[in-house]
Amino acid sequence: MKVFAINGSPRPDNNTGRALGVMRAELEKNGIETEVFSLGRENIHGCTGCRGCFSAADNFCVITGDSLNSAAEKARAADGLVFAVPTYYAGIAGTMKCFLDRLFYSSSRFFRGKAGASLTVARRAGGVDTIHQLNNYMNLAEMVIAPSHYWASVFGMSPGEIEKDGEGIQTIRRNAGALAWLLKIIDAAKETHPFPAIEERVRTNFIR
Repeated sequence: MKVFAINGSPRPDNNTGRALGVMRAELEKNGIETEVFSLGRENIHGCTGCRGCFSAADNFCVITGDSLNSAAEKARAADGLVFAVPTYYAGIAGTMKCFLDRLFYSSSRFFRGKAGASLTVARRAGGVDTIHQLNNYMNLAEMVIAPSHYWASVFGMSPGEIEKDGEGIQTIRRNAGALAWLLKIIDAAKETHPFPAIEERVRTNFIR
């Protein structure tokens, strides 16, 4: 089994990357292969709502020239996904937001039934809002979100400062352990308890 983890920090080797490293170590201790993809400071175009991915080959985004589609291919093939970001203004960093909008708009149907987790790093506050925003993508893609005993937010500003946040480190480590367990449960149940079939989508517009 494999997890595809996305580091949405423009400084991938700082605290977000280190927090993701904690999760990666726990996943691999549980026998889960983990690949980390870093957005860094790549220029990612936002979703234009053109719906071109609905008719494109393999439903890939029609905007080219960045890493979105190659990352989407790996995300679709993975058994689980992890999203890690720093907290900016109590929300997702801009590049990651653009990336996730396009990733899920073009690929969410491929993520149904996959397991996922999210984490964020905050200097002081706003991390809970960021976690909720990340989880919204997974909820609407019908993914199964791994639990922990607290929100998966770690505190720190200077590189390495998160290592002083013992509770935060424990929280994301337990989150990774739960993700590993969830992946194994889902894999064991695939034959006997398959995920519910896709229904044709009903859409109701409130202004007619």
